Amino acid sequence: MKRLLAPLLFAACLPAWGQSAEIANADPKVEARLKAIAHELRCLVCQNQTIADSDAPLAVDLRQQTRKMIAEGKSDDEIRSYMVDRYGDFVLYKPPFNAATAVLWVGPPLLIVGGLAGLFVMLRRRRAATQEGAAPLDEKRRREIEALLAADSDPKS
Repeated sequence: MKRLLAPLLFAACLPAWGQSAEIANADPKVEARLKAIAHELRCLVCQNQTIADSDAPLAVDLRQQTRKMIAEGKSDDEIRSYMVDRYGDFVLYKPPFNAATAVLWVGPPLLIVGGLAGLFVMLRRRRAATQEGAAPLDEKRRREIEALLAADSDPKS
């Protein structure tokens, strides 16, 4: 059993060893283009990371696929359009402004403006309500209040 375990472990490490050797021998210009493109593409598994930052298996596959397309001589725009055709606008970390993504671009500013407008209206209503509640007292009510206050402060009671 021990004799079988060592070759199996060695065979399991071969793909990673081959991949690291491929990256180590890669052209620096290709790697720079790969990094630039990878920072523009979203990891579809992580969703809050680019494929350059993610270690998810899908992100690794997308980086390898991008490296292969660069080696084939495809332009950055061709690579991006291939990814968008395959995975949709969501794969772009900064999606373009179009009908499908308009809510992503317009929604947050509208929510902020709406919240500030609601806050402004609420504060104005509250101020108007407190000013209405502070109406001047008529003379009869004033005498009643003064009599009550005088009775409270009178030590004989």
